[in-house]
Amino acid sequence: MRADARKNHDHLLAVAGAVITEHGVDASLRDIARRAEVGLATLIRHFPTREALLEALLRTSFDELAVKAAVLETSKDPDDALRSWLRDFVACTHNYRGVVALMVTAIQDPQSALHASCVAMRAAGTQLLTRAQAQGLARTDIDGTDLFALAGSLAWLSDQPSLAARTDHLFDVVVSAILRPGE
Repeated sequence: MRADARKNHDHLLAVAGAVITEHGVDASLRDIARRAEVGLATLIRHFPTREALLEALLRTSFDELAVKAAVLETSKDPDDALRSWLRDFVACTHNYRGVVALMVTAIQDPQSALHASCVAMRAAGTQLLTRAQAQGLARTDIDGTDLFALAGSLAWLSDQPSLAARTDHLFDVVVSAILRPGE
């Protein structure tokens, strides 16, 4: 990609990130283009679909979550590693209100632009869960799909203004339920 095209691409991503943070994943593409001071056609030339734009925004964060899981796997106790990764997952998704529903759909759709990133991120969390289960530190009656659903529900909680004050408490409740071995 030419230097000027890369600069435009990066500018569009920065503006899109700000608009989507403010208005959620359903933010108007027209508003993004307007705020970036480009035409809608320019935005669409760089990102042909909303999903392609979201994938470009989220790919870096999801890749970082996968890398962090690998680091945590060797640097922390299994329960601390899982807890830390879940907290980072919730923080990552909190920046883009409404993204959890898209992630759930993308995992089921191999044609989705978000599919590969979401699958890799879920696999990273699953690996941490499996490690904690092998050490007897996590419930054995849940799998990676369950963990992803629980993490998604934690992310959803952080999007609810009326529950904002309870988010940390509810995070601890859910995590302690995951990390408490089943009876």
